[in-house]
Amino acid sequence: MEEVPFLGAVSGNLAAVCGRIEVAARAAGRPPEGVSLIAVSKTQPAEAVREALRAGQRLFGENRVQEGLAKFPGLRREFPDLVSHLIGPLQTNKVRDAVAHFDVIETVDRLRLAEAIAREMERTGRRPSCFIEVNTGEEAQKAGVLPEAADDFIAECRDRLGLPIVGLMCIPPEREEPALHFALLREIARRNSLNGLSMGMSADFETAIRFGATHVRVGTAIFGARRVAASAAEG
Repeated sequence: MEEVPFLGAVSGNLAAVCGRIEVAARAAGRPPEGVSLIAVSKTQPAEAVREALRAGQRLFGENRVQEGLAKFPGLRREFPDLVSHLIGPLQTNKVRDAVAHFDVIETVDRLRLAEAIAREMERTGRRPSCFIEVNTGEEAQKAGVLPEAADDFIAECRDRLGLPIVGLMCIPPEREEPALHFALLREIARRNSLNGLSMGMSADFETAIRFGATHVRVGTAIFGARRVAASAAEG
């Protein structure tokens, strides 16, 4: 088994994060059970995920389809109720694997991808829940539909393609106040009658909860530093 220096700390870190979620939810006048914790296990070894599973965590997020395929099938044999979220950019050539192996796809962000997902769902009958990623900071280097195009894209995904859209997801710019982006995402969701808000990471999930997050994506506060470089769906 690969040596994992922080093994044994994961369950304690997880309990601490859950405690912070409860405090933040109650401070916002919300029931703590209305906030789901996605433990972001990207770049982390399966043994670290197993420790979190043994501690009771069931929702996990991965950035890359291939990493999820390498990690989750074996863990699901031990923990059949494991729920996997794809939180990183999805290429159209990975849609078949994403639809087959993930329970939630959080990064639907362009028409070509949405159409590919719809075709694969029609072909297989498997329909993982979907979030639409919104590029609230309008950053050229980031994925996500622009805020001014979000309403039309949501309608296209739901009405024409029939995708099971349950909410919106965003990754605020690193050097901007995240509350502004959380408020924008909440408003887009409200006017489109979407209840799901995947927003907030290790550094700002308590602020996200104040603005209505239903899912927070937390990795480093649970598992420690990422073991290799990865993209920024979690911080």
